Formats: sequence, structure tokens, C-alpha cells
Amino acid sequence: MSGGVDSSVAAATLVEQGYDVTGVYMKNWAQDLPGFECPWKTDYQDAKRIAVQLGIDFQVYDFQKQYRKQVVDYMIKEFRAGRTPNPDIMCNQEIKFKLFLDTAFADGADMIATGHYARTKGGQLYMAADTNKDQTYFLYRVSNEALRKTLFPIGEFKNKASVRAKAKRLGLVTANKKDSQGICFVGKVGIRQFLEHELGAQPTGNIIDQKGEKVGRHSGAIYYTIGQRHGLSVGGGLPYYVIGKDMAKNEVYVSTDLDNGNLWRGSFDITDIRWIGEFPPLAKTYLIRTRHRTPLVEAVITRPKNATHSVSTLHIVLKDKIRAITPGQSAVIYDGSKVLGGGVVI
Repeated sequence: MSGGVDSSVAAATLVEQGYDVTGVYMKNWAQDLPGFECPWKTDYQDAKRIAVQLGIDFQVYDFQKQYRKQVVDYMIKEFRAGRTPNPDIMCNQEIKFKLFLDTAFADGADMIATGHYARTKGGQLYMAADTNKDQTYFLYRVSNEALRKTLFPIGEFKNKASVRAKAKRLGLVTANKKDSQGICFVGKVGIRQFLEHELGAQPTGNIIDQKGEKVGRHSGAIYYTIGQRHGLSVGGGLPYYVIGKDMAKNEVYVSTDLDNGNLWRGSFDITDIRWIGEFPPLAKTYLIRTRHRTPLVEAVITRPKNATHSVSTLHIVLKDKIRAITPGQSAVIYDGSKVLGGGVVI
């Protein structure tokens, strides 16, 4: 129970269905940052209030050390390498559906449940009924074994409005609580502020346009991602978009051409691949999502030339080009509403 309306309604739904429910708040991060107060105390108190309202037991699991090592340190390492990681995906893989699951079962649980918008059946993962709020993009690295032990009570709700309506009908104190914003574990603070706090000021460098000419200076290549428009401090003329960067040279590359080949890609490779079930047949068309809430695009998955069955990378050829495919982000593969797995963009 995170202290939000989704997990509150998830718990309430399970109680209605006759489950013996224990609410658990995971204390993953409690550090304040300059100018930003970590919201964990408020979230904890809200989760506890909901548990009292529902008449269920309540516990706190302190995972701060593990979270720092497995999620935060991973995220910082990826940014330093010039990639754009997704800490939510790593949190689900290592914390919520591994560490939390194992701890809960050691405490006597038979199943775990979360407030994710997703559905599961027979250890397989499916998109939520509300495709707009669907969160399966963040869950593709959860194992088949973990999914068999997981319930997603709000996966069948038709939309967020119906979730809030139920919370109001039950008089839950989180019924009108706003959804969390910013980094998953820090709250309203942005990723740039967090990296500045963790790593200090970054070396400045040149911003180079598509002609190879210097058009400005950046405040740290680590902060820029493919497709970014704002925060470049390059004035005059057409807007510039980030199309790449070189961490060794400390350069950021931009273009005013919206059709630039580095901004729109029709194919790409993925690595660090995870399948929820069996390795799927490659001789068919699947659906691919490269960012949360971006449209699904038809694609064919192939092996790189001369690759074996145990290949650690796969090549994805898209029916339609996608904008801002970014190294470090994930590409998730769907067969209809079923999530097959995915990998990290190279």
C-alpha cells in the first residue's frame, strides 16, 4: 500500500472479495533533497489510515538499503554511461515482485497484490481493461513465477474515474489524493535535480548541430535525452532537438530537422532480454511499445545475422518509424493484449 488511491482501492476490493488482507507499506526512500521534502511520511500515514478504515493488519517493510543498491545506484550508473534508464521497471523487477514478494511469503502470505493497472492469468501478464492507464510496460520483467503469486485487483476497472468513484463510495481518505509525480521514489523532484544532488555539477561542453557546427553550450551531457527540446539554451531560429550525445567527447548533438534519421528510427536492437513465458516464434508480427503510453506499433523481431538461439540481443524492425527511441529505455513486446517480454534499447 503506497498511500495512493489505487492501492487503497486494491486493498478494499480484496477485502470485499473475502481475502484475509494485510497492508504493507514499503519504505524504499526517506531522504529529503534541497528544496524538496520526501513524501514518505505522508504516504505512510495515508496507507495506515486506509488499513484502519478497512480493518486490516498493517506492516512496514524497510527496503531502503536494497532499493539504494538495486534501483538508485543502477539508475545513476546508466545515466553516467549516457543512457536513459527507467527506475520504475527495475523497482518492479528487484523490489516489488522479488524482495517484497519473498519477504511477504516468509511472513506467511499466500499471494501479494498491488495497485497496478494490469491483469494476470496463469502466470501470464495482460494489459489492463483501461488501456490508457495500463502499466504493463513497467512490469514486463516480472517473472512468470511471481505473476502466479500476484493479484492486480484494479486491472478490471474501466478507468481511473471508476477507481476514484469506488474510493469515494467507501469513504476512503485517499479518494481525492493526487497521483504522484516526478521520480518514482523522490516525489516531485525532477531527475535533473536528483542527479545534481547525487553527482554534483557536471562538466559543460559543446552542443553541435547537424552541420557539425557549434551552436551552444550544455550544462552536462548526462542530463540530455533523445528527442529533448527544452533546456538546450540554444536561441534563435527553428527549435533544436537532441539527436544524440557522446559522453567521451562530452558533446550533445542536435538538429532542427524533425525528419532527422537519428530522431526517427525504423529499426533498433535490444539487449538484456526477458521473456515472461517461452521464447516466442519470430516469424510473425507483434506489437511494440517503446515508452509508457506511447502507441503500440507493429513490428517483426529477428535475430542479428549469424546469431545463435542463446543470442543476447534481438533486432526489431518496425512497420512505422518511432520518434526518440532512446538507449537505456525498454521496448516491450505484446501479442495482442498479452505481454511477452522485452528488452533494453541499445
